[in-house]
Amino acid sequence: MAEAPIPAQKAPYPVEVEAGKTYFWCSCGRSSKQPFCDGSHKDTGLAPVKFEATEGGKVFFCGCKASGNGVRCDGSHAKL
Repeated sequence: MAEAPIPAQKAPYPVEVEAGKTYFWCSCGRSSKQPFCDGSHKDTGLAPVKFEATEGGKVFFCGCKASGNGVRCDGSHAKL
């Protein structure tokens, strides 16, 4: 059974992404390279989520790990 994710912060991570580049969002909250995976999820039953940037620009990645909008912030941190 998977462990519960740990909120890394109660705010999104604004990141400039490059079109055509692939990113791996940390879903467990344990990574030291937030909002991206560093392998800290090992043995948690959680896995990083692949995000493919179709266009360049700013993406607000979820920091609380509770978003209902995939890797993107949906304001769920305001309810924690």
